[in-house]
Amino acid sequence: MNTMDTKTFAVSEFLSQPLRLHIGGEQIAASTGRIFETLDPGTGKLLATVAAADSVDVDAAVKEARRAFNKSGWATMPAKDRAVILHRLADLIDQHAPVLAEIESRDVGKPRAQALAFDIPHAAQTFRYYADLSANTRRREPFAVSGNEAWSVRQPYGVCGFIFPWNFPFLLIGWGVAPALAAGNTVVIKPAEDTPLSALFFARLADRAGVPPGVVNVVTGLGETAGAALSGHPGINRMSFTGSPEIGKLVAESCARNLVPAKLELGGKGAAILFDDIAVEGAAEALAGAITLNAGQVCCTASRWIVHEKVADAFISKAASTMGGMKIGYGGDESTQIGPVVSERQRRRVLGYVDSSIKEGAEAYLAGGVAEVSGHKDGFYVKPALLGGAPGNVCAREEVFGPVAYVMTFKDEDEAVALVNGSPYGLANSVWSSDLSKATRVAEQLVAGNSWINAHNLFPHGVSYGGCNLSGCGGGVLGPDALEDYYRKQSVVRPL
Repeated sequence: MNTMDTKTFAVSEFLSQPLRLHIGGEQIAASTGRIFETLDPGTGKLLATVAAADSVDVDAAVKEARRAFNKSGWATMPAKDRAVILHRLADLIDQHAPVLAEIESRDVGKPRAQALAFDIPHAAQTFRYYADLSANTRRREPFAVSGNEAWSVRQPYGVCGFIFPWNFPFLLIGWGVAPALAAGNTVVIKPAEDTPLSALFFARLADRAGVPPGVVNVVTGLGETAGAALSGHPGINRMSFTGSPEIGKLVAESCARNLVPAKLELGGKGAAILFDDIAVEGAAEALAGAITLNAGQVCCTASRWIVHEKVADAFISKAASTMGGMKIGYGGDESTQIGPVVSERQRRRVLGYVDSSIKEGAEAYLAGGVAEVSGHKDGFYVKPALLGGAPGNVCAREEVFGPVAYVMTFKDEDEAVALVNGSPYGLANSVWSSDLSKATRVAEQLVAGNSWINAHNLFPHGVSYGGCNLSGCGGGVLGPDALEDYYRKQSVVRPL
């Protein structure tokens, strides 16, 4: 049996029966016996049936996580011993990368090659990064105070809840869960109902790696039932939500009732400023790749292209031809560059934004619309769109979350900065110029958690990635501060 056959067999076996909740190291049915269906976005057909948790199941998961925190030894073992287990988990992720990439491709719709090249290995490396960082973090820090011996000690919070979105379900498990586990916490994960599969597979890998039962729990279900029950549960000590600002506000309100601190990693309306000294063709190709990555379902992608008027025509021409020439197809097709969006609901949203934008007066350099893919007529495919016009247009203001870019032009640096900072979001922007002094100056003026220079979507481990304003609050990911987010500080004082 070759590698492809082995991968296909493993995924088929995983999906062959209703998938259950993962609580306390066991796979169990929802208390009500209810299930829901998840579809393959590339075909529109049934992919799997999954247990639909409610508040009773979430309560059971939180209690198991609490039991594991208090009694399994995970929270109290030396950090270097936890690191050994987390490295073993990362190795298992790498070993199962073809299976995980196939699951992610079928569940999200993204090209399998993209998941295999980035999502899966980056998640594995995130576990290694935080395992090593925790093992080398001093647990106790002395205070220099007169008349006393005093110090602070880092302790894990306890039970941490996670609600993840559907665009990068496995990658975001790494970004969110890895620092929490490395710090000694236990976790309850609620994946998006559209893409619950890789979280359940991850829980099985965690068991195989030697993570004690109850340390990692997964409750699948709908946001209004399982998600609401988790964010409002008084038994959690820390909450992390990744998703839209609208739902993020509800999660924050729910957590606030129990005084539970919440990390909110929300949406974005990223911009790219392109000065007149750029290499036009290279920048256009790079940004065309950014806006079509994962069918544009990327919160930090550059969906506003703010281009100097001297190079606007050449840039638009090259970007439109690049986007229009990309292969739209099923995620399992190795030649596919743009897969489907995640659902019919999401396709309607994207197409609705394009229609509204044009009705408001936007010029369509590339009109977008429904894409037809041979052999997959029921999939949720859309063509990329490139629009342009006034900054008040709906596609210049609101997050579309699809392969839709909006072009605006500028004359001088101040105008460009003002266009970027006029957005209520604040996640990630980029500046493109051959003048690095100018690029640095402008990058530091942009109101966001992240600024990139002559590139977009850069995620090196060790550099914090997060947002401000409507794009989130409460801490970021990927940097050393994310590990600190999952320790509580406690001071100890003894009089001399």
